[in-house]
Amino acid sequence: MHYNHEQSIQTFAEIIHNPLTFIIFFHSKAAAAFEGHDDEVVWFGMEQEFTLFNLDQKTPLGWPQGGMPSRPQGPYYCSVGPENSFGRHVTDALYKACLYAGIEISGTNGEVMPGQQEYQVGPCVGIDAGDQLTMSRYILQRVCEDFQVYCTLHPKPITEGDWNGAGMHTNVSTKAMREEGGIDVIRKAIYKLGAKHSEHIAVYGTGNELRLTGLHETASIDNFTFGVANRGASVRIGRDTEAEGKGYFEDRRPSSNCDPYTVSGKIMSTIMEDVDVPVIKPLDKAEA
Repeated sequence: MHYNHEQSIQTFAEIIHNPLTFIIFFHSKAAAAFEGHDDEVVWFGMEQEFTLFNLDQKTPLGWPQGGMPSRPQGPYYCSVGPENSFGRHVTDALYKACLYAGIEISGTNGEVMPGQQEYQVGPCVGIDAGDQLTMSRYILQRVCEDFQVYCTLHPKPITEGDWNGAGMHTNVSTKAMREEGGIDVIRKAIYKLGAKHSEHIAVYGTGNELRLTGLHETASIDNFTFGVANRGASVRIGRDTEAEGKGYFEDRRPSSNCDPYTVSGKIMSTIMEDVDVPVIKPLDKAEA
């Protein structure tokens, strides 16, 4: 890997006013949602999925040029072997580069669609999650440059065939959620998210309507659902959280190209509201 961590200093700055509007971060806007809530010690863990292509930007890694894999989805997820795993060299290099940069990267894995990969950042406290995820995306592009592969964060780069899209599942846990009785706090937070489903969808990334179809481990973009250990729900409560009665929840709606500041800030502002909202019945996995 030619990414020279030993001689690099990475500086992260927000552009408040940019007449060219070529890139905008929303750190300052999201920061307002976290003000006054330091005692909540809110943790965010973000799962960044991405898809790797050859330089033609049309052929995902592991795919035949102009065609599709001979095998359907299934063997590629968290896989091993040259016939199943495509892009491990990229995620391994990314992992090392992020560690050297001080990013709280916590894991990587091959994803469901061949050529699709994922890494996780966090848990990070508050708005720091947005800072670290944004910087990690820069490092990802630098690593892909070294290996001369094209990386896209599009949530549905392959629309033909039976293939998963890419998201940025966001795991959330406040101090109260991690304490005894936290499962009730988690449920109330989920009810609040459900009451503002359309507002969240509006800021959860572009092209998400192609991904959130109710198929391929997603919920429909039109309806809010939650469930325990249910990958087909909008928000998932983990089996361990249910068993322990405390922990975290996973918002599965954000797309892979979402702005992490906007997502974390929107979640924070919604779950911190002191409002009464309707109770939502959990969606059994068999119903998804």
